[in-house]
Amino acid sequence: MVTAPPRRLGTSAWRLVRTIPITAMLGIAIIAAYAVIAIFAPLLAPHGEAEIVGAQFEPWGSNYLLGTDNLGRDLASRLIWGARNTVGVALATTVLAFVIGATTGLLAAALGGWPDMILSRIVDILMAVPALIFTLLALSALGPGIWNLIIVIAVLDATRVYRLTRATGMNVIVMDYVEAARLRGEGTWWIIRHEVLPNIAAPLIAEFGLRFCFVFLTISALSFLGLGLPPPMADWGGMVRDNAALIAFGDSTPLLPAACIAVLTVAVNFVVDWMLHHASGLKD
Repeated sequence: MVTAPPRRLGTSAWRLVRTIPITAMLGIAIIAAYAVIAIFAPLLAPHGEAEIVGAQFEPWGSNYLLGTDNLGRDLASRLIWGARNTVGVALATTVLAFVIGATTGLLAAALGGWPDMILSRIVDILMAVPALIFTLLALSALGPGIWNLIIVIAVLDATRVYRLTRATGMNVIVMDYVEAARLRGEGTWWIIRHEVLPNIAAPLIAEFGLRFCFVFLTISALSFLGLGLPPPMADWGGMVRDNAALIAFGDSTPLLPAACIAVLTVAVNFVVDWMLHHASGLKD
């Protein structure tokens, strides 16, 4: 009997790379650049994030590439440090939201009955209140702080992850191969890890990218309102607020941190769109 030669991993990977559209490649390159800046911020930034190096609102020039902010801190250094702080906190918040939401959603789909009902009603209550209002109230009660910010936003965003995980998981849990696993005597956790989770990984990965964008924008909005990352930490949303007075004089400096937020958001959406298209199996 003649057997087909095994498929090479390198060939499949190269074929996948060749199918990546230009927009997704651009998005990956931008995300990689942001990651490098965030990781090596202490080496790339010419000054510390809270270091006062000059007078207030000094113009762009050779001494300070992008000028200084309202306290005399180097704006270029603050933008670099902001990549580490804003993106790092958003990533940590998104990971925590997925740990909470995906775990509870998988349990609700696999167990059903009372666990599903209780978890779903809790999620309905949390989603009934507008997210921004709930976040503002919670942060006002708990007080400012990085961990309070991460926990509050993660709990709220976990509700969206829960709904998606539960919906996709329940579509898989009724399949014949899951029933066969139960008849073999496999436990709930084994079924979740080996049968349900691999079959819903694609939409969850795409949701992770979208959820990161929402968390990223939420943290920036809260920082603009004064409830985000505590000073003197560099944060792009707070930098827009601190330098907003320059707009009245025709200075585009406040638009720089806003542009950093917009570019990363668009880049992540480019990659997510390609991942969804690839996972769906559709052809151009």
